[in-house]
Amino acid sequence: MTFGSFIILSIKQEVPDVRKNILSTSFSLPKHFSISKFIKSIIIYSVIIELIGAILLYFIFRTDNRVNAVWSSVFHSVSSFCTAGFSLYNNSLEGFVGNFWCNIIIGSLSIFGAIGYIVMVDIWLLIKGKKNDITLTSKIIINITLWTILTGTLLIFITEPSIRNLVPWKKLQVSFFQAMTSITTVGFNTIPIPQIALSTMFLINIMMIIGASPSGTGGGIKSTTLSALLGLLNSTFKKEKNVKLFNRIIPQERIIYAVCSFSFYIIVLTIGVFLLTLTEKIDFHQILFEASSALGTVGLSTGITNVLTPIGKLIIIILMYIGRLGPISFGIALFFRMNNKNNKDDIVI
Repeated sequence: MTFGSFIILSIKQEVPDVRKNILSTSFSLPKHFSISKFIKSIIIYSVIIELIGAILLYFIFRTDNRVNAVWSSVFHSVSSFCTAGFSLYNNSLEGFVGNFWCNIIIGSLSIFGAIGYIVMVDIWLLIKGKKNDITLTSKIIINITLWTILTGTLLIFITEPSIRNLVPWKKLQVSFFQAMTSITTVGFNTIPIPQIALSTMFLINIMMIIGASPSGTGGGIKSTTLSALLGLLNSTFKKEKNVKLFNRIIPQERIIYAVCSFSFYIIVLTIGVFLLTLTEKIDFHQILFEASSALGTVGLSTGITNVLTPIGKLIIIILMYIGRLGPISFGIALFFRMNNKNNKDDIVI
């Protein structure tokens, strides 16, 4: 959608209203954001971050004597920023488990991609002095991303038995990277996933379901959806009429979108897991992990992907496809619902 809109703008045509509404809903854009300027900012931001990442990774891969360091740095920079998680090495990034700078650069690229363009545009305008504060959406994204990564890092650091023998700083580094790769849905790993404890696997499952942010490159239910649900729970417990975050009222349509998005996600995940239990003779926790990873477009695996039956692989493919197109589908549905809200035949539930 973004690339197609960029092409339209490049040939000096106006972006159609339908496309604008879908993009606005999919990215959870604040009302004052200009779609045209936002699309151009996405392209510029993506190219700059990936270029800087490639340059920095080149020195790491060259020092490590990796074959074709230039291509490897470009590939992993794009893969990190786009939260694709594809690696040119057959054990992902396990060979760099002790490389501090590799972990930091890959982690930074992944976070920049996952938190999305709204935040970076906001921060850039703040630096340039064009605004006095960032938007509520940016505050939510930054807070949810920060706290989920910190919480995941702490829990993995404390509970994961496979890293207990590592020195503290290296143990912290591994914990951070695995929490980061789960919540951003980038899908890299520096420790063997099949060897982690069930508690860590369950924690990673939760983080993969939460996922990245709506204006970013990651999957999952999104940080804004989680924040809206938490706000809804809080207002319900306090018996408040309005849902608030940072002392700001969340629009009702955003709450409805969050509930629908979460419900859709859990229903699809449940169906996918159930079907996989019918087709595969594999432990349930591995099936759940594989399905969560697929729907969240993460790419982490306990190593069962290559032993899945053809039907099982098809189910995983469908889950990945739904996970990638889910937000756009909801954008289309919400747009047409808004268009038809005055229709007398509409049934409001």
